[in-house]
Amino acid sequence: MSSGSNSRRRIAAVAGVAATALVLSACGGSSDSAGEDGVLTIGTSDKILTIDPAGSYDNGSFAVMNQVYPFLLNTPIGSADVKPDIAESAEFVEPTKYQVKLKAGLKFANGNDLTSSDVKFSFDRQVAIAHDNGPASLLGNLASTEVVDDTTVVFNLKSGNDQTFPQILASPAGPIVDEDVFAADALTSDADIVKGNAFAGQYKITGYDMNNLVSYEAFDGYQGILGAAKTKEINVKYYADASNLKLDIQQGNIDVAFRSLSATDVEDLRGNDKVKVVDGPGGEIRYIVFNFNTQPYGAKTADADAKKALAVRQAVADLIDRDELSKQVYKGTYTPLYSFVPEGLTGATESLKGLYGNGQGGADADKAKKRLADAGVQTPVTLSLQYSNDHYGPSSGDEYALIKDQLESSGLFKVDLQTTEWVQYSKDRVTDVYPAYQLGWFPDYSDADNYLTPFFGADNFLVNGYDSAEVQKLVAQQGTTPDAAQRQKLIEQIQETVAGDLSTLPYLQGAQVAITGTDIAGADTTLDASFKFRYGALSRN
Repeated sequence: MSSGSNSRRRIAAVAGVAATALVLSACGGSSDSAGEDGVLTIGTSDKILTIDPAGSYDNGSFAVMNQVYPFLLNTPIGSADVKPDIAESAEFVEPTKYQVKLKAGLKFANGNDLTSSDVKFSFDRQVAIAHDNGPASLLGNLASTEVVDDTTVVFNLKSGNDQTFPQILASPAGPIVDEDVFAADALTSDADIVKGNAFAGQYKITGYDMNNLVSYEAFDGYQGILGAAKTKEINVKYYADASNLKLDIQQGNIDVAFRSLSATDVEDLRGNDKVKVVDGPGGEIRYIVFNFNTQPYGAKTADADAKKALAVRQAVADLIDRDELSKQVYKGTYTPLYSFVPEGLTGATESLKGLYGNGQGGADADKAKKRLADAGVQTPVTLSLQYSNDHYGPSSGDEYALIKDQLESSGLFKVDLQTTEWVQYSKDRVTDVYPAYQLGWFPDYSDADNYLTPFFGADNFLVNGYDSAEVQKLVAQQGTTPDAAQRQKLIEQIQETVAGDLSTLPYLQGAQVAITGTDIAGADTTLDASFKFRYGALSRN
């Protein structure tokens, strides 16, 4: 998820992947601190864009949706596989027909029946709205959704043998919404969603002050695979400054903190005897997006030149020192990433390592200089580079200051480094405002496809002007190839091709860390196989 659009995004755990999200909990506090009456208070520096599933594809928004909306399929804690959630069964009845039968008697918190008509409505509106910041790109293989009866729905697919469609039903594209509350062809406001009580997940929202405080109460009508919520009431407090989040952890004013503190703060809290640290796997990546329209020599610039534009992207790749970023900024909690699919997933390569820099993972200024000279690019190249100052943690400033230094120390670039808060950032990035910019990715499911289709498939969420018919064909092909060996070759081929084009430049792969108080039960299970931050898995002992 972005970020993404991570956003998109949320995080999918992958065996063998070293990754980092952040859950922290204090175990002390004053007599009136949260948790005394079975109420948990959670702190986060993340942001909500909207709680309408069609309008956001980022981790902060999905952290809310994950609690309050039902899914046909879901990933139970401790498993990497999707299983029926509010569905009774789900299966391919034909190569292009995926049939889902709902459990009987499902209802939303407002009392409305939840039927297959709501399911069709939910997916139809995702496709119809196709919001720039939404997850509709995940539904590229969906031709139509068909109601058979009140509890049976069939998804008709464009291509058969879709290897990822069941996982997509458990992704940010999959929340089921109430057709009596949501608009069919436009986003519905958060206020109207909350007023309509249009929830049927483990929790319902009882109070909503966007990006300040969200209050949850367990929904007794939830019949899904995750089971009844262990904590009756939860308040989620949003912090503009991560230093205040850390301070409230130390003072016991919050019970759990989720995203994001600096690596230095995490290490400091490891030495705090009032908290315990839990480490787990994950699949977060960080990368630079190049806008093919507005980057230097981009298609919509006055001196547009595709050859020069490519040379600029490749020279940036030659100059990035991932190891320095990993050690200096993130104390090793993020590790160097040399391809588009992170280490640990089937089909992952290191396609960028041999193509750029010194061929061993390090930077090479001479190589970058020659590349620019051969393309006729005058130096220094002025590059506008944007990052979010509040979405990817407080270390983003240090991270991008170091990237600026790595580019400028070569004498080949002059970097105009700017920052914008995430809510505005998410709007600007899809309207050609940023020539090059930061994104992170919290995947929706543990398959290489989730690092390919959303980025490089047709109508991808990046909206950065990269449009390769060859890559789009390969992306679609790998998703419907049942032979594992053939599919792996296609995944590797996609990475090699995109490595030459450089639509994005991945450079770090994350690690997941949880810090929790000894009196918070279920903390370890927040590091579950899908990295869903299930508040229902937490309770005070």
